[in-house]
Amino acid sequence: MKNKLFERALGSYLGFAAGDALGATTEFMNPREIKTEFGVHNKIVGGGWLKLRAGRVTDDTEMSLALGDSIVERRAFNVKSVAEHYVKWMKSKPVDIGSTVRRGLRDFVVNGTLVSPESEQSAGNGAAMRNLPVILYAYKNWTYFEHMALAQGRITHNNIHSDIITLIFGEMMKELLTTGDKLKALDIGNRIVRENPKYSYSNYKGECSGYVVDTFKTVMNYFAEGESFEDTLVLVVNQGGDADTNGAIAGMLAGALYGVGAIPNKWIKKLDREVVDSIKQQTETLLSLDVRVEDEI
Repeated sequence: MKNKLFERALGSYLGFAAGDALGATTEFMNPREIKTEFGVHNKIVGGGWLKLRAGRVTDDTEMSLALGDSIVERRAFNVKSVAEHYVKWMKSKPVDIGSTVRRGLRDFVVNGTLVSPESEQSAGNGAAMRNLPVILYAYKNWTYFEHMALAQGRITHNNIHSDIITLIFGEMMKELLTTGDKLKALDIGNRIVRENPKYSYSNYKGECSGYVVDTFKTVMNYFAEGESFEDTLVLVVNQGGDADTNGAIAGMLAGALYGVGAIPNKWIKKLDREVVDSIKQQTETLLSLDVRVEDEI
């Protein structure tokens, strides 16, 4: 399976982890603070508010791997199994966990709830950030993509903006994995901008919080502007804010566009070896499995 599709898929997953580890350093900082401390932040050095060791990933990559593990173990998508894997991850005492994620998973533990209450508080980027394994798994039979993406997302994030942006990033990824055409992928993303000016990034003002609309604007702005994988990620993480998640999603798109060979070797070498090995194994398995959904559609 070492073909162009695998190269792009592995690029997206390793690019995601690289963006996560790179962005964790500048999370919650602003561009002025980043410039003062680093000049240009372009090395995986750890630190940040979480005081991470260099190469350590955060909840973005860890939850993605948990989702992928559920699919691989069952050889099918089962939303209850996904929730159970998220809970197992939560109980492992992760270095970071969002309040919306924690609340949704606690509801599942206590009440068996697989769909969190719809709310404005659920408009964070948590569902979009961890959806890559679903994208890779659904690639061979895209009919099931929307169901799986929304089901895994709504365990913790039940919000229309989260739904729309999770799905549109998935559609962009499908295009990039298939054709590697940046303009076609951007046109897919721009579809929701044409439908709702709320998502417009044409006059981007640096909105880079964990609000999923801000994440969309940040990622789209710098994915459009970036001229290489490294350039794209450096632009994103030097904006600060929710830099690990914004960096991860930008890395996912840029990795699919430019391929695994475009990821700087200095970043790959810094990533935790166990994480890199898990990503390689998951990528190959998710692309090879037949798509099965055990939930009602």
